[in-house]
Amino acid sequence: MSDVPAFWHAALSDTLKRLGTTSDGLSVAEAAARLERDGPNQIAEAQRRHLVADLLRRLANPLVAILLVAAGIAGATGDLASFTIIVLVVLLSTVLDMVQEHRAEATAEALKRSIALRATVLRDGHPDDLPVSEIVAGDVVMLSAGDLVPADGLVLSANGAQLNEATLTGEPYPAEKHADPAASASEMTDAHNALFHGTSVIGGTATMLVVEIGRRTRFGAIAGSLATAQPPTAFERGIHKLGILILRMTLFLVLFVLLTHLALGRPPLQTFLFAMALAVGLTPELLPMIMTVSLARGAQRMAKSKVVVKRLSAIHDLGQMDILCTDKTGTLTEAKISLVGHPGIDGDDDDRVAELAAVNARFETGLKSPLDEALLLHMLDRPLEAWRKIDEKPFDFERRRVSVLAENANERIEIVKGAPEALLELCVHAQDRSGAIVSLDDGMRARLVQIQGDRAAQGLRLLAVAWKPAAGLDRIGSDCDENLIFVGYCVFVDPPKASATAAVARLEAAGIRIKVISGDAAPVVQHLVGALGLRVEGVLTGEDIAKLNDLALAARVEEIDLFARVTPDQKTRIVHALQARGHTVGFIGDGINDAPAIHAADVGLSVEGATDVAREAADMILLAPDLGVLAEGVAEGRRTYANIMKYIRMGTSSNFGNMLTMAVASLWLPFLPLTAVQVLLNNLIYDMSQIGIPFDNADAGDLDRPHGWDMPGLVRFTAIMGPLSSLFDIATFFLLSQVFHAGVAEFRAAWFVESMATQILVVFVIRTARPAWISRPHIVMVVTALTGLFVALLLVLLPWSGVLGFAMPSGTIFASIALLVLGYLLSSELLKRFALRDGRNPPQVVDGRLQT
Repeated sequence: MSDVPAFWHAALSDTLKRLGTTSDGLSVAEAAARLERDGPNQIAEAQRRHLVADLLRRLANPLVAILLVAAGIAGATGDLASFTIIVLVVLLSTVLDMVQEHRAEATAEALKRSIALRATVLRDGHPDDLPVSEIVAGDVVMLSAGDLVPADGLVLSANGAQLNEATLTGEPYPAEKHADPAASASEMTDAHNALFHGTSVIGGTATMLVVEIGRRTRFGAIAGSLATAQPPTAFERGIHKLGILILRMTLFLVLFVLLTHLALGRPPLQTFLFAMALAVGLTPELLPMIMTVSLARGAQRMAKSKVVVKRLSAIHDLGQMDILCTDKTGTLTEAKISLVGHPGIDGDDDDRVAELAAVNARFETGLKSPLDEALLLHMLDRPLEAWRKIDEKPFDFERRRVSVLAENANERIEIVKGAPEALLELCVHAQDRSGAIVSLDDGMRARLVQIQGDRAAQGLRLLAVAWKPAAGLDRIGSDCDENLIFVGYCVFVDPPKASATAAVARLEAAGIRIKVISGDAAPVVQHLVGALGLRVEGVLTGEDIAKLNDLALAARVEEIDLFARVTPDQKTRIVHALQARGHTVGFIGDGINDAPAIHAADVGLSVEGATDVAREAADMILLAPDLGVLAEGVAEGRRTYANIMKYIRMGTSSNFGNMLTMAVASLWLPFLPLTAVQVLLNNLIYDMSQIGIPFDNADAGDLDRPHGWDMPGLVRFTAIMGPLSSLFDIATFFLLSQVFHAGVAEFRAAWFVESMATQILVVFVIRTARPAWISRPHIVMVVTALTGLFVALLLVLLPWSGVLGFAMPSGTIFASIALLVLGYLLSSELLKRFALRDGRNPPQVVDGRLQT
């Protein structure tokens, strides 16, 4: 991490002096003093947020605050039903969010479970088995195959030490470690003299000088980043904007009514109660419930698509996501090393090369590296039982090879496999596929180097294989590596997923641009995307990123699709840079090194087989490590967003239209068009009629590209559809007062029916941008909407309607209202093409490449 010094640059002697220790470790007394001074070797504890403070923070959201004020007004004016419903909905949604989003403590616990619990430490020159938490800077720790590294430190000595650092670096191949200085290593992936907390020893032994412990380790820094508060997500930012919009509309209408009514000399108390009823009428009381039900419905559907949702609001963010950053291992690749070639000296595959390498791997002691396992897996159909082990000389860094003395059918040979550049220098002969031994002259040596270079440029890992006769020998001698016969190479790769190309194409067709961010070298990443046939632009390495400030990085990330050799904090910087450009960013990864970026993204994604840390940092977990599964989740996220926006658009426009109507009409009518109780009843029935929206279907246009919170579009929709409903309301007023000369109670009953019918039935028109008779609504939505209309009619038609201030309208009035409602629905169908017009520029495909 950038805030932790590159301790591997310093000379070992200087580090020993700085830490006040020796290669024999610390004394018991000195270690105890340092433990008291520096604290235990533990990662950062998650900051526990006080329950009351967290609750107040959530209630300060503008939309929630508006709802609570509306509840207070409803309670003060005697509308206990509205008061109870609003308070319960707000509390229910808030508590649900608090329960689901308090994950920092679980993240820290997962990190703790991922590291070693005890380690062998030298104290007073003697090895002692101690809890990892008691390790201090300056300690000397002894490690062997199977151990987890308990802190960050330098290699004092090593014997064939190989470490699995994939969780921190993303590099799937074993990392060789030795004590030689690495002052020129700019990244941890190149620091061959450094050991890092949380990695594991898979081969050999090492003695380690502890330099950094706890929160100062690379692992600890990652834990600290996960314990920090996550910035507002795209969903939270959208809700905040919506709250501000509703607040402005409410203030405008309330101030307009108060000032005009008082100016006309209306009674102050009656004016105040009416204005407050309008304020409550403008608030979408059931919005939290509609959102929760929509998101929960989406989570159920996504579970069927093998996506587990940990944070409900992430479903919306997934639908809004327009850039997906992905680590290659486990998502674009199989995360499993495979043998893909075993060329002989002519460059074509030779079975003898694979057989000799597999015999060497079979008899090599200690834990098998992933390369050894790939060799043995490749030879499963060709048994090696005929071979018998005689002796072995294990891997070490100086030799960079493994030698095995083996016998087959009375032929005893020494088989050597190791680093190509080191092994080739020891060979004086070569064997072709016919079995002939030829001299390894300069020309052939150059061809073999060319074969190695070509494969390495493709991002492949190579091992060289050689042998020599050993008749009559029972042990490998000191001159075992002289006069070897070169037979060929074994070529390995982390193979690409067969499904990745189609999945990426599907995501890009949905308007999502893919960016590959990996800890691997650039040639490896470039070879992978080439093998998958992905069309990408540009490469930026971790070294390049380190030279850029945040503004410069934000300027570069837009057009760069490949990021190689990046550190965990650089992955996070890339996510923040994309967010600064206005993108909604998803990040999918499976390692500890991915966790900070997963945490920082708008949508953090991990897979079932990922590390505990990555899964805990994620908002969603894919039960199948396949981007095709994610494509299904994206479609569900967009369907959920579309349904939420249906309620918001209809709620704000119809509420605003009705309240505007009453505010204007109250200026020239000698009585209020609806009483305060009737206004609240109108709004309550309308909200209840819309609870089927989360179950509704979505148009193809809602699913084909990302859709964010379009506040200007919402304002435009409200400005068109709200006054349209007011126009028909005022026409209703004119008919009732000037044509039918209806009494007050009859007037209010008739307009209540007209208002409810237009509000409820228009949902079938504006729920889709297509003609209403083409797009079929979900049956649940149809039932809830018509039930709401039925209840509204009952309130007017039943004998006890007088209690609510209603009187039965005549049949002629009902017929006139029916015609007005029909006219309104037809007008809405004509105008919705303008109201629903999306002014944003859709993503373009240029030369086969998605442009966001």
